[in-house]
Amino acid sequence: MTTTCTPADTERTVLCVANSPDPKLVEFLAASGWQAVHAKSTAAAERMIERGNIKVGLVQLPEDCTSQQLSALASCMCGVQTNWVAQIVPGQSENELVSRFILDYCFDFVTQPWLNDRLVFALGHAHGLSSLRQPRIAPEPSLGRHGMVGQSEPMQQLYRRIDKCGVTDAPVFIAGESGTGKELTARAIHERSPRASRPFVAINCAAIPPSLLQAELFGHERGAFTGALQRKIGRIESAHEGTLFLDEIGDMPHECQAVLLRFLQEGTIERLGGNGPISIDVRVISATHVDLDRAVEDGRFRSDLYHRLCVLRLVEPPLRERGGDIKLLANYALSMYRQDGARKLRGLSSDAIVAMSNYPWPGNVRELINCVRRAVVMSEGRFITASDLGLPETHGGPAITLAEIRSKAEKDGIEQALLRHGYKLSDAAAELGISRATLYRLMHANRLHQEPGGTRGAQGGADADDEAERQASSVA
Repeated sequence: MTTTCTPADTERTVLCVANSPDPKLVEFLAASGWQAVHAKSTAAAERMIERGNIKVGLVQLPEDCTSQQLSALASCMCGVQTNWVAQIVPGQSENELVSRFILDYCFDFVTQPWLNDRLVFALGHAHGLSSLRQPRIAPEPSLGRHGMVGQSEPMQQLYRRIDKCGVTDAPVFIAGESGTGKELTARAIHERSPRASRPFVAINCAAIPPSLLQAELFGHERGAFTGALQRKIGRIESAHEGTLFLDEIGDMPHECQAVLLRFLQEGTIERLGGNGPISIDVRVISATHVDLDRAVEDGRFRSDLYHRLCVLRLVEPPLRERGGDIKLLANYALSMYRQDGARKLRGLSSDAIVAMSNYPWPGNVRELINCVRRAVVMSEGRFITASDLGLPETHGGPAITLAEIRSKAEKDGIEQALLRHGYKLSDAAAELGISRATLYRLMHANRLHQEPGGTRGAQGGADADDEAERQASSVA
C-alpha cells in the first residue's frame, strides 16, 4: 500500500518526484532504511522541500520527456541544497537534453531496473555529501576576524593592529590599494573602541564635487547659498561622540583641507552661513589609495594635515600578497552568490583556483568577489572553471628552484653584511657566524668582490692577512 506523506525533518528521507507513486519502489526504499515521500508535480516538490529538511531527491524522468518538462524540473532542483538522483530507462542517457540535464542538476543517475543495490548506493552517497554541506555552528578553521575573510600572515598582522588601534582615541590613517577593504578596517576599529555604541559616519571625499564637499562635511544654514532651503547637519556633526571615516582623503581639494585642519586643531566647526562655532567630539579615521607621502612632496596635500591624520598608520595588504586567502575568499564569494546561478554549483574547479592564484588582482578583493559572482551567473556546468572566470592569461615567468632561491638569499645576506661592516671580513664573518676563510670561499663562489666596486686599496676594508687567507682558501 502506498501513501503520500508530508516530509519529516529526519535524516533518511528521500523525496520521490514522479507522476504516480510506485508501490514496489516505496517498499524497497523502506526495506533499505529510507522514508519515501511522494510529489506528483514540481510545485508540490518545492513546497515539500521548503517545509522539511530533505537532503536527497529521486526524480523519475519520463521516457519521452520534453525540454519543457526538463526546464520545469530544473527550476525546482537548482535552488535547493537537496542532492538529486535521476531514474532513466535504458538508452535515455544518449539523449543530449537528458544527459545535459543530469550533468547540470543531478548528483547521480540509475537505469531501469531500479530496485537494486545501485540505487541504494547512489542515495547513500548523495545523502552523505549533502550532510557534509550542512553549516556548522563553529566552523574550523575560522574564515577570519573582525568581519573580514583571511588567514594569511599579513591579515593576522592587520587583525592585531586593529585590536591595538581600538583601545585608543588617536586618529588612524589606513593606506592601501582600491578594493582591499579599508572601510571594513575602519568599522572594525570603531566597533572595538569605547565609541562603538555611537555613530559611525563615512564619507567618500572623491565621490562628492569639490563645490559641495565643504557643505557636506560641515553642514549649512538655511539661505547660506542658492538652493539651501533648510538647515542641513553635516557629516562631521552627525558623527558627534562617534567615529568619522574620511575615505579617499587624498582626493580632497586644497580649500577643504584647510578647513578640515582647523577643525582637527580646535575641535569646532561652523556651518556654512552660520554665526558661531559648534564643539564636536569625534574620532577621525581616514583612508586613501593615493600615496600621501608623494602627494605631500608634490604639494597636492598639506603636510600639516597629513601629520594630524597619520598618528596611527595601518596598511591594507593587497590580495596578491595574501597567498591562500585567494581561495578562501573565492569560496566565500561563491557561498554568498550561489543562488544567483541557474544551476546548482558544487564549487570551484582546480584550474579556476590556479587561474585565480596566478592573477595579480589589481582590483583586489572587490574585483575577486565580482569575478566569482559573474562566473556563478555565466557558468554552464556544475563547477566554476577558469574559462567561466574570464581572467586574462598570465605568464609568471620561468620557474625558480629551491636551490636558486637559497643561493640568492645567501648572496644577498653576505652582501648586506659586508656593506654594514665596511667590507671588513672579520666583522662580517662574525655577524654571519662563520669563519673568515668560509666567508671568503662563499664570496668567491658568488662572485662577490672584497671591496666596493671590485677595487683594492689600503682603505678598502680588507684585513692585513687577507692575501694569505685567500691563498689558503684557494688551496682548500
